[in-house]
Amino acid sequence: MGYSEHWNKVFQINDELRRLMNTYWENYSSFGDWQFWLVLAVMLVPLVLVYFVVDRKRIFEIFFFGYTVHIVWTYIDIGLAKYNLFIHTYFLTPLFPAALSMTASALPVGYLLVYQYCTNHKKNFYLYALLLSAVFAFGFATIEEYLGLVEMRKGMNQFHIFLLDLAVVYPTYWFTKLIKKMKK
Repeated sequence: MGYSEHWNKVFQINDELRRLMNTYWENYSSFGDWQFWLVLAVMLVPLVLVYFVVDRKRIFEIFFFGYTVHIVWTYIDIGLAKYNLFIHTYFLTPLFPAALSMTASALPVGYLLVYQYCTNHKKNFYLYALLLSAVFAFGFATIEEYLGLVEMRKGMNQFHIFLLDLAVVYPTYWFTKLIKKMKK
């Protein structure tokens, strides 16, 4: 298969996949399904919470940290989904990544609140982030799997999610500290 033929096949399969995902969403994950409303709540509740509790004196630093968690976890989730390792079976819209409510809201808000708390109260960020990662991986991901909101395949499990949480949040912490030092 030549270059052009290969890309034409990729485009064709991508169009088929898009149609299939749109049909799936309309039948199983849209406004008439309780899963849609749960996913929407997972998206909105943390954002409302952060509006009320964020330290406005340090808002750019804290949101930089949360935004970095969001971006890195979104890229990781896209890769996990592409290789059928960790699939979010219900989502807000087929237009965006399936895990948007988690990677754009629940995870970043959870970690940015831990970051804010630890830096404001001189607490050990590594320990608190480790504990929150355990809650997200062994608690929240387990509940999501039980409810059928996620599917873990090819050996993926909660421990891998736990390690990925740490692989995101610790470097994000270091990166935020580096940016703060560069500002000075």
